[in-house]
Amino acid sequence: MIRRLHSPLKWLKIVNLISLIPMNEELVMVRYGEIGVKSPAVRRRFEKRLVNNIKSALKCQSTVEQGRIFLKVEDTAETLELLARTFGVVSFSPVVYTDTDFDAIKEELTIYTNELVEEGVFSGEDSFAIRCRRVGQHDFTSQELAAFAGSVVHGVTQSPVDLSHPDFEIFLEVRDDRTYIFHQKISGPGGLPIGTQGRLIALLSTGIDSPVACYLMMKRGCSVTALHFNNYPHTSDDEEKIRKVARQLKKYSHGSRLDLYIIDYGEFLTQCQEKAPPRMTCVLCKSGMYQVAEKLAEREGALATLDGSSMGQVASQTLPNLVATRHFTNKPLLSPLMGLDKVEIENLAKEIGTYQISILPEERCRAAPRHPETHTEIKKMLEAQEKLDMDAVLDDLLKNMRKVRI
Repeated sequence: MIRRLHSPLKWLKIVNLISLIPMNEELVMVRYGEIGVKSPAVRRRFEKRLVNNIKSALKCQSTVEQGRIFLKVEDTAETLELLARTFGVVSFSPVVYTDTDFDAIKEELTIYTNELVEEGVFSGEDSFAIRCRRVGQHDFTSQELAAFAGSVVHGVTQSPVDLSHPDFEIFLEVRDDRTYIFHQKISGPGGLPIGTQGRLIALLSTGIDSPVACYLMMKRGCSVTALHFNNYPHTSDDEEKIRKVARQLKKYSHGSRLDLYIIDYGEFLTQCQEKAPPRMTCVLCKSGMYQVAEKLAEREGALATLDGSSMGQVASQTLPNLVATRHFTNKPLLSPLMGLDKVEIENLAKEIGTYQISILPEERCRAAPRHPETHTEIKKMLEAQEKLDMDAVLDDLLKNMRKVRI
């Protein structure tokens, strides 16, 4: 049966697949999805960005050809690992190729099948099917080539043909005068090439949600600048943990820089406790974060901000509080997790490799009131912010912001 990897996390299993790849393969075929439905000009721009993103992390030669990117590589294992976490890539296959000539195809396919048998990947006990696809003008049909290729494989293995539910599939993709042969389609993360949709300022915490939110918007082509608020001494000092989270996200960001800024936020939380109604500490905390993020966005040329809010999950994320905390910002504030529940978010975190980092022990925020406000009125927010002299406080926070190495 064709081997498919459907989750970005499963790139870890790719190394185990290398033994299934015939040794003479050094070419990888890359497929993309929605890029192909863009207008010609946009498509070319996105193709170029995708190739550049790949080449920023991989030494290779590339050719773009009618919906495919072909990579001539030196290290197949490294290539497969990288492509499994490259946004814009829908799937990819290590391939061998030959001339589009029945004699040449027979010779190459015989060698390919024998190597699969020798590796124990395919045997006479497995049913099989040939799947053909053609691009260009040829004096044969896809069905005719599939029948011919099937006879070649059967001659090597004596395996039975089963077109409906085969144990194993071999693919032939004919593109003009060249024919590619492969047996694996490994799934990539899909989405759009990172860097095609502008830059976001992401509120990144050490929790489970916000790293997933970052990942999802990176998958939609956005570059990310991460902004973390360190609430010490109201929580444990989490600088090393946030570096680990950012480091994991950076694995998906090749071709686009991912910077991490940290703001020491503990003193602001103390002022919220002392100068504003205690029940409003959480909404003032979140509102302050949004406003600082917007100021940073203006400085960095970012088009929007991003957070990991999920409707109703905590006190600051009730609908009235979402309205109140976002009232003082003007740029778009994206929350891609808004309609997901905690289990769904956790499953995504496990897939992208941030979950095990996020659940490392740390202290809960001691500034959170026992009975936080869940229906904050804009009028009360305005009054509280005036008492805090919010603009001056936020400007000071931004001045003392630190850029840290990931």
